[in-house]
Amino acid sequence: MALDPDEFHRRTMAAADPEGRLSLARMTDWDISPFEPGGLRVAPLRPPLSSETPREGEDPSDCRSCRNRDTGIWLNDRWRLTRAAGAGVPLVLMLHPRDHHDLADLPDDLAAELGVLTTHVSRHVEALPGVARAHVYRIGDGGAHLHVWFFARPARQAQLLGSWLVVWDDLLPDYPDDVAAADAATVADRLVASQGGRLGEATP
Repeated sequence: MALDPDEFHRRTMAAADPEGRLSLARMTDWDISPFEPGGLRVAPLRPPLSSETPREGEDPSDCRSCRNRDTGIWLNDRWRLTRAAGAGVPLVLMLHPRDHHDLADLPDDLAAELGVLTTHVSRHVEALPGVARAHVYRIGDGGAHLHVWFFARPARQAQLLGSWLVVWDDLLPDYPDDVAAADAATVADRLVASQGGRLGEATP
């Protein structure tokens, strides 16, 4: 059984210094870290909340993703693909079910489709010139409506490998929007060819 939140916090704080700060993780010594360890400090871990913070869209009647269920660069009857503007990496896409589901309540038939679509979107992103990998993430703390992220990792940029990519994305200057939009359109075209569906609006 998992530790309860208070026990987790007590155990963590027992490993902290007198200011309540943990030591820097090994990740900050990796040569892909965007931060130099000198002067970098870990923020003190705050005590657990009395309850989880509600996520955007917990109530389907007030869910932004549900309101936008008919928009995206690619759609079929049950899924849609959107582009996030203002990214630092070459392309950031999100795959959403059109109906209101989170990952844990996704019906098995949609879960199977998610696996196939994730593979095809990744394949098409990685086929773009200048892109080496498609990093795939599902976080789930911001929105209750499932959204799976695809981050295009630039080729030959060694510091952008691995789990720090999403942090680098926030630090990098905005990638040229017209280039990202054209690449997103290419992915959408290829997804129609490989999985059917239809093209949607070319806006995020």
